[in-house]
Amino acid sequence: MGRRFLDRFLRPVLMRLVQPLLVALIVGALGFALMAVLPGDQAFRLAAARYGPDMGDAAAAALVRQELGLDRPWAVQFLDWVGRLVRLDLGHSLVTGEPVLQELTMQLGYTLALAGVALPLSALLGLPLGLLAGLQPGGPVDRIMLGLSVLLRAVPAYALGLCLVTVFSIHFGWLPPAGFEGWREFVLPALTLALGLAALSARVARDSVAVVAASPFMAFARWKGLPERAVVLRHGLRNAAIPVIALLGLQLVGLVEGLVIVESLFSWPGIGHALVHAIFARDVPVVQGTALALGLIFVLVNALVDLACALIDPRRARAET
Repeated sequence: MGRRFLDRFLRPVLMRLVQPLLVALIVGALGFALMAVLPGDQAFRLAAARYGPDMGDAAAAALVRQELGLDRPWAVQFLDWVGRLVRLDLGHSLVTGEPVLQELTMQLGYTLALAGVALPLSALLGLPLGLLAGLQPGGPVDRIMLGLSVLLRAVPAYALGLCLVTVFSIHFGWLPPAGFEGWREFVLPALTLALGLAALSARVARDSVAVVAASPFMAFARWKGLPERAVVLRHGLRNAAIPVIALLGLQLVGLVEGLVIVESLFSWPGIGHALVHAIFARDVPVVQGTALALGLIFVLVNALVDLACALIDPRRARAET
């Protein structure tokens, strides 16, 4: 029992613990490299972000360059960042002077709040529809779901968000178009993210349920005389849930991509909105800290998805008995 638990759970967890170190180094190196190849003078960008576009002249840029040590080689700056990272110090923003960790903590809270609404909403919209379509492939529900999913996947997040703003904010005046003051500001950005994710989860759930519904063990369960409800709930859902759970983890990539666009579109004070402003201002510590936080979230979610699939997969349980 102890060896089985070690092989099934502890060993994958230990392997996952190595990944954050690799993520930190790769993200740091890529962040420095990408910011170095951007056109324009970093000191001028930072001076404009600090003092305003009208004050971002050569004198202000020279002061910023001297103050922040921007004339040092990029390799030296990168090694300095790695040294601070070992001490769990992400440095300070080159624009505001505030600690990057402090800014990320506040911004990440808004992002997680928005993602915490969008992900369950996408599952609530997509999974039941995919389940109904998979139980009757080729039927009316399946055809309608296919058309909707293709349409929603083809529309970019910014276009979908603009359509929702046009309908619900400008035309009807039901919801605010931007900002963050209460639950009403959650609706449009969360719905924009959820609709795109629901389109994909509905398709995956439909295909998974259709394959499981046509499998021999489902036919055998019906042959035994079990009610259809028991056949679906006891035998079908657990097997069909494995690719769906894996998809929910992969959807984080699409969610982060959508967050950068949606947060900028709706002026949501999250990590994606901060990343865009940091890139424009050439605020390298904020860019690196933001990318590092997103990369570590990927690692954590992938580890949780692997553990969840190992727990619910009945084939693994039968193979170990």
